[in-house]
Amino acid sequence: MEKYLQTYQDVRRKIIAFNYMDFLFSWDQETEAPSASHEFRSKQFQVIAEERYKLSSDPAFMEAVEKLYENLNELDDELKVEIKNEYKDLRWVKKIPKDEFIDFQVLTQNGSNIWQVAKKNNDFASFQPTLEKIVEYLRKFVKYLETDTLKGYDVLLDMYEEGMGMKEYDEFFNTLREELVPFVLEVTKDKPAKFSRKLTHSVFPREQQREFSHYLMDVFHYDKTKGLLKESAHPFTSGNASVDTRITTHFHEDHLVSSIFSTIHEMGHAIYEMQNDPKYDDTFLHGGTSMGIHESQSRMYENMLGRAKEFWDIHYAKLVELFPKQLKDVSVEEFVRYINTAKRSLIRIEADELTYALHIMVRYELEKLLISGKLKVKDLPKKWKQLMGQYVGIRPKNDTEGVLQDIHWSGGSMGYFPTYALGSAYAAQIYHAMNQDFNVLEAIKNNQIDQINAWTKEHIHKYARTKTPKELMLIATKEPFSPMYYVQYLKEKFSQK
Repeated sequence: MEKYLQTYQDVRRKIIAFNYMDFLFSWDQETEAPSASHEFRSKQFQVIAEERYKLSSDPAFMEAVEKLYENLNELDDELKVEIKNEYKDLRWVKKIPKDEFIDFQVLTQNGSNIWQVAKKNNDFASFQPTLEKIVEYLRKFVKYLETDTLKGYDVLLDMYEEGMGMKEYDEFFNTLREELVPFVLEVTKDKPAKFSRKLTHSVFPREQQREFSHYLMDVFHYDKTKGLLKESAHPFTSGNASVDTRITTHFHEDHLVSSIFSTIHEMGHAIYEMQNDPKYDDTFLHGGTSMGIHESQSRMYENMLGRAKEFWDIHYAKLVELFPKQLKDVSVEEFVRYINTAKRSLIRIEADELTYALHIMVRYELEKLLISGKLKVKDLPKKWKQLMGQYVGIRPKNDTEGVLQDIHWSGGSMGYFPTYALGSAYAAQIYHAMNQDFNVLEAIKNNQIDQINAWTKEHIHKYARTKTPKELMLIATKEPFSPMYYVQYLKEKFSQK
């Protein structure tokens, strides 16, 4: 056993280094790489992908994982979890042909670039061939990876949220469809309340927005020695260790709150990984236990903390200081009403708490149809508009604000979107549990976000990937997951006049 463990640890060390290189490549591409470097970078990435594949497919490494898996009882609990995960991931190497695996990685690396141009030009046709190839690969990979218990789209769903397949997601989304769709249509049937033109028509310079984002980083105790903030077309969090977890945001001079809540949202993700126990940095256990649990942290920080009146009672003065002309005579009460208004909107990342999960339902239904072969990529824009009208009550006028708005499919991430809605539901249950231990709004009012960070670290973050989502929800909330906390939270908040 010692021989196999040593082989595993030696190769793991190298794979982690390649993962870090991949992280830096992607970070640079999304934040500041010159556009002319695209083709050259792709060639270099292909070499890196090939070398990393050699490590993962090394017969000695694969044998080590298999032997360790056969002798799990001889391993400590944390290594046992790591080997179970790695044994499961070996399917990608064992069952998917090498050329297809590498071609797919190169395709998706290039895909984000093609998507960005298509989105900018409102030109789905230019992205369609790339997306068709991505979907074709994913459908083939699903066939390669199917098991007795995982079939079709379930294969992809399980990659992002262990234990969640179409059966579980259908039940979850059916609850939302029954409880929230009629409620949303009722609450949003009238035109949204009008607010001061200063909030909706002012110009908010980028530099002051950037300064406020950095102010928020301090408020939330985001450790700037372990992370940083840059801009990207689509805000994201990226990192490979508790000491290097970076975030991006975007600044729209005609929409101040977009950067505010993008920054807070991404900090929720980043604080999770920064608060992983550092002992996992040199293992495959660093990170969030699942995409749904990860999203629960970003949604809780963004919405339950960042949109609370108690938060803005403390921090609105700083915003006014940076935008004195734009926010003159705009009270904190009006600002809080503005950032918590429910309305039918087209863009997922700009959607309010109430309608957000319905945007995810649209994507879930589309992915099911694409992977099953019941929907062709060329028909996506039309089907997107139909489902948006059915669930959210509004239809996009063009593809930039419709099917092209998200980066995820360009990177091959299908099965990921449902975790966003699931994460929001997890967040409501976790927030409820936290309030059983202390008054969260009181902590916000006293500018004690560090108390909230300490609670999430102790109940969620420190475990990294050593617990399954179901195990972690039991640890954090002392009961199994229930979507009704989410439904009750939304109905209570948005029923208030």
